[in-house]
Amino acid sequence: MQESSKKDFVEALARGLEVIRSFDRLHVKQTISQISERTMLARPTVLRLLLTLEELGYVRSQDNHYSLTPKVVDLGMAYVSALGLYGAAKPHLENLSKAIDQTVSIAELDGSDIVYTGRAEVPKIVSVGVTLGARLPSASTALGRVLLAEVPESELDSVLQIPTLSMFKPRIHFTADQLRIRLNDVRNKGWAESDEDLQYGVQAIAAPLHDKDGRVIAALGTAAHTSEVSKEVVREKYLPLLLDTARSIEHDWSECRKLPLSQSDFRVDGMQLLYLRRSAL
Repeated sequence: MQESSKKDFVEALARGLEVIRSFDRLHVKQTISQISERTMLARPTVLRLLLTLEELGYVRSQDNHYSLTPKVVDLGMAYVSALGLYGAAKPHLENLSKAIDQTVSIAELDGSDIVYTGRAEVPKIVSVGVTLGARLPSASTALGRVLLAEVPESELDSVLQIPTLSMFKPRIHFTADQLRIRLNDVRNKGWAESDEDLQYGVQAIAAPLHDKDGRVIAALGTAAHTSEVSKEVVREKYLPLLLDTARSIEHDWSECRKLPLSQSDFRVDGMQLLYLRRSAL
């Protein structure tokens, strides 16, 4: 766990979040010893944090093992709901996913990682295995390259040097100089691709999502296994649909932002924010 020199830094809060982050798809249930090893926190400290999180409803215990509860989702959904982008994008993600029979995702850049903030999923036998809130190293992903292409040149090296918080190890690690060539290509084409850079057999494409001022606020992408779909199909069929979907999301998001909150219809329905346009009611 990293320490901070800032005098107002609340170490107990940082440790509690570290405990929450120690759970993932490979560590769904953990003992105190396992959490202590993964977080490098002392066992008594881990126990106190777990008891607090359990009292607040964020973890549950059974047979000396601890696991997260669905309440943890509220922490991430507070961000997604405040942004509202996923609400405007959701029907478009679902339509594109059905059209190409592939999972479609939205991601944003956080440090040197991408974080998945929207997803319409199609179950596959072979997949990267990410979910909402999951992190992947940006440099090896198409989604990440779209977002890194918008980082000022003077800041790119420092962004890439931020330690990843992802547990996923990419197949290929790119230096900043190697990546610059690919980022220039992204800027020229207006979209990005990853050809088995993250994982053997996985090819991906992504496009930027802009706000009304032309700033890239997120990336939209999809991935397919090379044994299932050829590179030609990805480029010739999937890519045009992906780019059209990105423009549709941008349009709806722009229209959504124009409406005062009192005149637009929002609601939180389960785990997702739904934007209901008045014309559709």
